[in-house]
Amino acid sequence: MRKKWIGMLTNVKLRLHEELIQELLSYSVFPDPDRLEQTIQQYETDDSLLLFGYESESVMVGIIGFRLNKERELVITHLSVGPESRGVGFGRGIILETIEEMKPVTLIAETDEEAVEFYRSIGFIINSLGEQYPETERFRCIYEVEEETLNE
Repeated sequence: MRKKWIGMLTNVKLRLHEELIQELLSYSVFPDPDRLEQTIQQYETDDSLLLFGYESESVMVGIIGFRLNKERELVITHLSVGPESRGVGFGRGIILETIEEMKPVTLIAETDEEAVEFYRSIGFIINSLGEQYPETERFRCIYEVEEETLNE
């Protein structure tokens, strides 16, 4: 059985139909109700996809969705912090807490120009994937976890 609580991370996969969970998830998908519904269905039907909420002072302020494969590569599928909680380090906290609890050797994310500086600022190596959609450059962000971090 998976732990319900992971530090400040809470497994919210079974709470996908709650308004707050959907709102937080919506910040990391294209702003389209159909796209959000497709994303929710992916989490409901794909056992390899995990979804955690990040709490601060008993308030859920952010969310992270990911896959962790047997090579211990953690692929971030969704990451967002509510607008009223941005800019104070919650995004970094979500990443650090996820590393601490999941013990990946590598984290991988694909993002756009709007979020690429966030990943760069916390040590991800950034590679441009070029224009994946009209007038939208995408980036692959990779973070190699240091061995001493994994052994703590």
